[in-house]
Amino acid sequence: MKSEEGFSLIEVLVSVMILAMIGLAFLSALATSARATLIMDERTTARNLACNQMEYVKSQDYAASYTPAPIPDGEDYVGYSANITAVPLHDTEDGIQKITVKIEHNNKVVTTLETYKVNR
Repeated sequence: MKSEEGFSLIEVLVSVMILAMIGLAFLSALATSARATLIMDERTTARNLACNQMEYVKSQDYAASYTPAPIPDGEDYVGYSANITAVPLHDTEDGIQKITVKIEHNNKVVTTLETYKVNR
């Protein structure tokens, strides 16, 4: 009998399947990483906007309600909106309000920031 050299068809197919599974795992990890990066970017942008809105409210005179500051122009802020609510705490006589800033991106709440404001 002759000694055969090279690979049989089954060996080649098994090798290709193993490489395909490794490639699929790599692409899956890459897609998950890209999605996580987008989510963190959205949350970071929303958190920065919420902090800016809160500082804007703090700089305003005490009022029953507050209008949000304009969202900056630019492609980083497309689809973002701010909602500010002021709820007076009636159990105190100091005129304390609970201020809540909600930042939405494409009509989905991304972050909420709360603080208190006193009428001085």
